[in-house]
Amino acid sequence: MDFSLNNARAQKVWCDTENLWLLLLDGRQLSIPLIFFPRLASASPENLSKYELSGGGIGIHWDSLDEDLFVPNLLLGITDINRLDKPA
Repeated sequence: MDFSLNNARAQKVWCDTENLWLLLLDGRQLSIPLIFFPRLASASPENLSKYELSGGGIGIHWDSLDEDLFVPNLLLGITDINRLDKPA
C-alpha cells in the first residue's frame, strides 16, 4: 500500500471534546488537537458533524463554519495556527 501524501484522502471525519479525527482511505488514523483550528474548537458538536469531503477526500469543508482543510497539509503538520502566524 502507498502511504504517500498523494494518497492522503479522508473517508471519515469526527471530533471529540479535544481532537479532530480522520480515518484515511489507506487505513491511517490521524488525530489533531482542536485548539489548532480556532473555528472548529469553538463550534458546537452539531456544526462539527456537518462537514463535506471534496476531491475524493483530499479536502474537508464545513460550510456553516467557513472552514476548509487540506488533508495532505494535516499530515505535514500544517494547521490554522501555522497559517495565522504567517502574513497574507
